[in-house]
Amino acid sequence: MPIDVCPLCNSNLTESFHKDSYREYLKCGNCDFVFVPKIYHLSERDERARYDTHNNNPEDDRYRNFLSQLLNPLQERISKGASGLDFGSGPGPTLSLMLKECGHSVDLYDKFYAKNDVVFENEYDFITASEVVEHLRQPLVELSRLMGLLKSNGVFAIMTQILTPQIDFNQWYYKNDPSHIGFFSEKALNFLAEKWQAELHVISERVVIFKK
Repeated sequence: MPIDVCPLCNSNLTESFHKDSYREYLKCGNCDFVFVPKIYHLSERDERARYDTHNNNPEDDRYRNFLSQLLNPLQERISKGASGLDFGSGPGPTLSLMLKECGHSVDLYDKFYAKNDVVFENEYDFITASEVVEHLRQPLVELSRLMGLLKSNGVFAIMTQILTPQIDFNQWYYKNDPSHIGFFSEKALNFLAEKWQAELHVISERVVIFKK
């Protein structure tokens, strides 16, 4: 089987990293990104069906607490009344509601639930992507497009489970979701920061913020 080029840096220095009974995972020798080859990607219909099962309720305190991991460090870095975009807002937009409660204005975009291409003509003070980037088929293209929407000094806040050296990939729960096809290490995130000439702030093993 031909080795796929890395969808984050376009390098062909990719090699098999792990294989289970469902699919294979490749790792890029250039940027350290771990990804699932295209032949194992879900169809858009199956991907949508999986998201439809997500029960993201804005009134669920546990879900709000989970999102606060991203909201709180973002709040420290944006001005009152900032304008933002919640990319991949999902079937039950909650982070945007929490941001509005803090006095910010927020547009939504989701390829299944809020396909509003007008947002790509706007400029924003901040962009959020909570549990989204691990689903992207073309991460470099899609994330760079979002960075291009940020005003100078704007912030891009991302929540995803970072792949650290301490993680036993074979036992890692995060890889088992069939819609998760890309896994970022800190080195892969630094590759993006350098490409974008942005500051990278690793808040935790789950939250990172890029500053333009």
